[in-house]
Amino acid sequence: MSTLRQFEYLVAVVDEGSFTRAAELLHVTQPALSHQVRALERDVGGPLLERLARSVRLTPMGRALLPHARAALADAERARLAARQASGLESGELRLATVYSVSLGVLPPVLRAWRRQHSGVQIRLFEHRHTAELKAAMTAGQADLAVGPPPSDWDGPVHALGVEEFVVVLPPEDPVADENATRIDLAMLSGHGWVHYSQENGLAEVLDQACASAGFQPQAAVRTEQTAAAPMLAAAGLGSALVPANIIPPHFDGRLLRPDPPVHRTLTAYTRRGADPLTTAFIDALARKAVVLPDHVRRRLGSSAVVSR
Repeated sequence: MSTLRQFEYLVAVVDEGSFTRAAELLHVTQPALSHQVRALERDVGGPLLERLARSVRLTPMGRALLPHARAALADAERARLAARQASGLESGELRLATVYSVSLGVLPPVLRAWRRQHSGVQIRLFEHRHTAELKAAMTAGQADLAVGPPPSDWDGPVHALGVEEFVVVLPPEDPVADENATRIDLAMLSGHGWVHYSQENGLAEVLDQACASAGFQPQAAVRTEQTAAAPMLAAAGLGSALVPANIIPPHFDGRLLRPDPPVHRTLTAYTRRGADPLTTAFIDALARKAVVLPDHVRRRLGSSAVVSR
């Protein structure tokens, strides 16, 4: 039967790229390390690693096993932490994975409220560029809980948190929108340059799909890898931007307009099966405190006037 030690050795060899470096990291002899990896290969019924002259690479069987090995090790670590908790939710560590925009907009008020009640719980945050990256990391056991758009084909609990709204950001003096409008037909911006996102950022797909629904392809005036930079660059006049409303800071001096048709994105929290009490408590905090449309943005978008052709 495969053991956690064998999984640990396999992961170390893959991460270090060699048996020699993995043995040094684990403080074991290389023959002992090789013996355990071979025992694991016998147990699963085939080779997991291809031994090259200066490195190793995963076989197809190895690539299939690796995320489960990582998940098993992460589960074991969580079990160890749980066993050391002597006072319920007063201590421990919560590993939280999310995408960039959620760490900017949704999580800060939740974490602020959580910290007041659970100051002894350490939060370890992992941020990802894309929903697919987030799901892969969660599958590999990186975190206890993921917060982001709903994952496809997820074999575990998924908790709906709400629907976040996207807004168009323009510089204050942009003539396309008069001062009484709070909505704009996206087609009116077909000739505008856009503050676009890098291809690795999942919001690039959100923008492309929204503009495609309006009948055009957005022309990138500039691309940014940093989600927080998009509204600032748009307000500075580099182009239009489409951003989650919850990342707009108070006293923001750019122009905010609801796109027509509207652009929304569902947010969820998801875990593997058998979530521990600490993770469950944080999900409850998310359900109570997650803000998908902040009051300061809601006030600015209060009118129903629409700019259209």
